[in-house]
Amino acid sequence: MKARLPKGFGGGPQNMNSMIKQAQKMQEEMTALQEELNVTEYRTTVGGGAVEIMMTGDKVLKEIKIKPEVVDPEDVEMLEDLILSGVNEVLRNLENDSEQKMNAISGGLNIPGVF
Repeated sequence: MKARLPKGFGGGPQNMNSMIKQAQKMQEEMTALQEELNVTEYRTTVGGGAVEIMMTGDKVLKEIKIKPEVVDPEDVEMLEDLILSGVNEVLRNLENDSEQKMNAISGGLNIPGVF
């Protein structure tokens, strides 16, 4: 007795061609999204607006704005901490946004080397 598969399962070459087309479409969408993300600007402020950091999606730091009132020669450490905190936060925001958008395309499928 031969087992029957539900419609859409098996199917030989037609099914394989369909899967390949879907994979190619997903790859094209992910490439387009990555290009879009690379030019997206991500901004964050820390220290109650004392420091503002701007980075692009391809992780290029483009801008650091520091309010003059936080520049204290007696407390350089505080300014360094604010800058580190801001850079780390903007990187987290960028990564979270990229991951969410890529997962929307891939359906959460983990594809090594893609993202």
